[in-house]
Amino acid sequence: MPEITLRDALKRAIKEALESDPSVFMMGEDIGEYGGAYAVTDGLLKKFGPDRIKDTPISEQAFVGAGIGAAVAGLRPIVEFMSISFSLVAFDQIVNMAANLRYMSGGQISVPMVIRAPTGAGVQLGATHSQSFETWLAEVPGMKVVCPSNPYDALGLMRSAIKDNNPVFVAEPALLYGEKGEIPDDDYEIEIGKADVTREGSDITLVSYGYGMRPTNEAADKLTERGVSVEVIDLRSLSPFDIDSIVSSVQKTNRVVLIDNARRNGGVMAEVAADLQQCASEWLDGPVMRVGSVDVPWPYSRSLEQEVLMDADDVLVAVAEGYGL
Repeated sequence: MPEITLRDALKRAIKEALESDPSVFMMGEDIGEYGGAYAVTDGLLKKFGPDRIKDTPISEQAFVGAGIGAAVAGLRPIVEFMSISFSLVAFDQIVNMAANLRYMSGGQISVPMVIRAPTGAGVQLGATHSQSFETWLAEVPGMKVVCPSNPYDALGLMRSAIKDNNPVFVAEPALLYGEKGEIPDDDYEIEIGKADVTREGSDITLVSYGYGMRPTNEAADKLTERGVSVEVIDLRSLSPFDIDSIVSSVQKTNRVVLIDNARRNGGVMAEVAADLQQCASEWLDGPVMRVGSVDVPWPYSRSLEQEVLMDADDVLVAVAEGYGL
């Protein structure tokens, strides 16, 4: 199978959709001639032209609103933010309009749109460009939220997102755009709402998503070297999330650590922990352990930023404190 980057996997899904469906188009800041802030749309303007690849003014509220209108009218827009941090100025459109129109119209109006954005800290962009607001958006009914950790999932999830008749937010970990992985030639899709058991084990379950999978896998490797059998689950979808797969794993391992690369406070893993406590507490041999980044504004200084961003050592500390492994 060919090996490509996560960036190119996303581009492949978008290119396929533009080629196969005339209702699909893109809009966002610098996505045309410039090729996008992280080069995901590089070359698409030349291939598809300005009617399909639309550069917008620096006004997220305006172009998200235009995307919603286009979706309601029967098109399938893909809207790109330069950073998920900039979604704040469009939250009224995203939360009150895109997520609610289908419900408020009694199913008469659909909003089949994708909103894409790089997310997460670790690339020295300072406090206002390093947020992980996919954890906020996962709380919004009517909005689906996915966050891939590898090229295979990025391609499969983006294919599903573009075809979905609901608004889907695709949070793309900024630190993983260059991550490489094998991609099959077949036209596969990944169901939104289904987690992936990426490693099977019997002693402890580690659950994460997006960039968090990198330190999670590093911690799993170190635990394996100690003789600990580790099961690893990639959540992939934050809303809806696959609690059944996590419960099934906990019933086998009896121990669990939930890893949020976003700030620990208010992270999506808090909801996973609450559900586990409610429906799987009798299988747990200890507390539901959680890991997340420190609850402070993201520093610009690389050394300080790395101190705040959670890592594999934080996971290992949680495993030791919770279960003595």
